[in-house]
Amino acid sequence: MNFITFNFSHLHGAHPCGTVPRTMTTQEVISPVNIEARKELGVRSGDTVRVTQKIKEKGKVRLQVFEGLVLMVKHGTEAGATFTVRKVASGVGVEKTFPLYSPMIDKIEIVKRTKVRRAKLYYIREKATKEIRRAMRKAFAMGTSIESDTTEKERIVKEASAKVATEEAEKKRMEELASAEATASKEEIPVEPALASEETPAEETK
Repeated sequence: MNFITFNFSHLHGAHPCGTVPRTMTTQEVISPVNIEARKELGVRSGDTVRVTQKIKEKGKVRLQVFEGLVLMVKHGTEAGATFTVRKVASGVGVEKTFPLYSPMIDKIEIVKRTKVRRAKLYYIREKATKEIRRAMRKAFAMGTSIESDTTEKERIVKEASAKVATEEAEKKRMEELASAEATASKEEIPVEPALASEETPAEETK
């Protein structure tokens, strides 16, 4: 059996095993985000933050502000760190998760900082749900009372209108009776002489 050997000794930096090492070049990654400033910001649960986000629409970039309570922060200040912000818009809870070092975030402002005892404030969702249910129950109760008041008013109006109609009908009936009596009295006046004239010749014939 024949073996073939390769000699790479004429190459500079040749490896003893006969393999040529690859030259490693270092590349500098330039990020538009100030990573150190984002780290020093120290976003944490319980903070009220105002996030200015870049949104691309039809080739244009506009800024949108999302302000709310930070529910949780994941992965600290690592490269994949994220934080979730919750706000209530028109009675509906809205949550958004933002990457901490995203270039689409123009600015992060801490409006208010609150001391909390939990790292993840999931109980805020249940609390908000309970408050909404309580408000809906109150609104339903108020609607029921308003409806009953309206029904009572309608009943009173109907009774008053029925009473007025009854009085008018009674008045009209009395007027008709009075007119009928007046007509009857007028008709009875010529009847008596006629009867008298008819009785007089009868007596004479006798």
